[in-house]
Parts: sequence; structure tokens; C-alpha cells
Amino acid sequence: MMTHEIELKALMLASLNGDAASYRMFLGRLSGRLRAYYKGKLTGIGRGASEAEDLVQEAVLAIHIKRHTYNPAEPLTPWVHAIARYKLIDFLRRTRTSISDVPIDEADMIMARDDNVDAESTYDVKRLMERLPKNMRCAIEAVKLDGRSIAEAAEKCGISESGVKVNVHRGLKTLAALIARETRT
Repeated sequence: MMTHEIELKALMLASLNGDAASYRMFLGRLSGRLRAYYKGKLTGIGRGASEAEDLVQEAVLAIHIKRHTYNPAEPLTPWVHAIARYKLIDFLRRTRTSISDVPIDEADMIMARDDNVDAESTYDVKRLMERLPKNMRCAIEAVKLDGRSIAEAAEKCGISESGVKVNVHRGLKTLAALIARETRT
């Protein structure tokens, strides 16, 4: 997995700097990995290779369109996998596939824990936190993520203790609204 991350990230960074050959190579290697991912997921629910190929094309197009949003300081594969997963979920919704359509002996394969979930969750949290104002972000990171006391958070963030409490409360409400908005789209 790590060699794939290093290779794909290097190709992506070169392509973002205008290297067209690297971009073609990136898309080719990425398509192969996406194809294997989708075939594995769809085979378990009785779907065919043509549907997997359609999903590969949708995911590659989405990655192409969104490539400017990739943060080079972050790992590439969780970013790519999040897009691929959303495309799969959209496909399953469009085709009205549910877990009840899956044969019982295949259910644990389709519901198996994804290796990238933790990395994707971290990426999603960081992305959402970046949308908060600085003091809110600092207060939430200090109190909720780092486990600091209100007094320690106030000192770290350079605001009053009541400011920390208000920022944590308002920040969590803002995050909940952002998450709700993203799940609707």
C-alpha cells in the first residue's frame, strides 16, 4: 500500500505542476486500482464488470475535476478513496441496491471494514475544521481533540475561558451543520 501511495502521490504532484505524461500515467495506474476496488465491491452483490467500469470512469472524472482541491501535504490515497467510495454509494442509491439484496454468505464481504476509513475520517475532520474560524478551530482542537482543560485551551488559544466554551459550543454546532449539508448533497 505504501509504495502505491508514494508512486501515485509523486505522479499527482508532477501532474499538478503541468507534467502531462505523469498525469496520463497517474490516471492509468489509478484506473487499475479503482477497477479492482469496484469489481471487488460489486461482485459481492452480483453486479458485473461493466458497472465497475462505469464507476471507474465516474470516479476518474470526479478526481480530474476536483484535483485542484487536493492538499499536497496530505496523503493522496485517502482523498482518492473518499471520492471512489462516494461514487459507489451514489451508484448503489441510483440502482436501489441495499444490503438486503446481498446473499447472506456474501454480506460480511460487502460490509467488511475498509482499511482507509480511519485515514478518510481524519482527512474529513481536518477538511471540515479548516472551514471554521481560527478561534473556534483552536478551542475545539484543544478541548475535544487534544483533551486539554478549558483553562489550558484558553492559554493555548489566547482567549478567555468563557471564550473557549462559547467557541467549542458554536464550533460543534457549525460542524454539525456542515456535515448535515454535505450528506444532503
